[in-house]
Amino acid sequence: MKALAITFIFSMFLFTNTEAQSDTIVINKDLQLIHLQDSVFVHISWVDSKKWGRFSNNGLLIIKNGEAVMVDTPMSNEQTKEICDYLNIVWEVKVRALIAGHFHEDCIGGLEYLQSIGAKSLASNLTIAKCQEEGLPVPSIGFDKEYDCLFNELPIEFRFFGAGHSFDNITIWLPQQKILFGGCLVKAAHARNLGNLSHAVVDDWDVTIEKVQYAYPEVVMVIPGHGAIGKSDLLSHTIQLVKTYRTQNTN
Repeated sequence: MKALAITFIFSMFLFTNTEAQSDTIVINKDLQLIHLQDSVFVHISWVDSKKWGRFSNNGLLIIKNGEAVMVDTPMSNEQTKEICDYLNIVWEVKVRALIAGHFHEDCIGGLEYLQSIGAKSLASNLTIAKCQEEGLPVPSIGFDKEYDCLFNELPIEFRFFGAGHSFDNITIWLPQQKILFGGCLVKAAHARNLGNLSHAVVDDWDVTIEKVQYAYPEVVMVIPGHGAIGKSDLLSHTIQLVKTYRTQNTN
């Protein structure tokens, strides 16, 4: 198992009690931060689409010692910059690394901006190969099935359990907080279908989720790629949606 210590020397950053207890921080009408626990936030960005209407995208921010790791970007460099500017100006926090959940725009739409400010980026080798094939910005560090790192002594685990929403989707696990970022591999409780299937591998999807369930039986919070945060029942919900889809689409 590979291990990477991401360490930087900057001034210490501490949340005040007021900031730590605030559930929602509104940056603007299209960007919010939701405080989960400790220094872990969900960043939510809204997009207006002709095809899908207005919808939200979830990502993660892990903040410690004046630095942040971002999991998935908003769908544009502009929104990614707005989040980084807020963190830098208001909290004196700099984004130092990105974890890309898969190659879609709702994961790497802001990668080009993050690269321009010197942030490192991590993704599966499957994602990197696809980005190269499609002429997209390419994450700088790749891994095959698993990768662990220490971000300012905070452990973060990245895993590829198999295909689902896309052939390259990974999960991010925070073992100390028992938070699982499932991204688009996991559907929110309100979801009644599997959504965008343009690169989905439906035949593998439920088995992949079962592997996630087995790996993290102690999970207390699950964050899907879109929609409300939930608990472990989001995994079971996703499995049921996959099985329903296959039943309805079996000739």
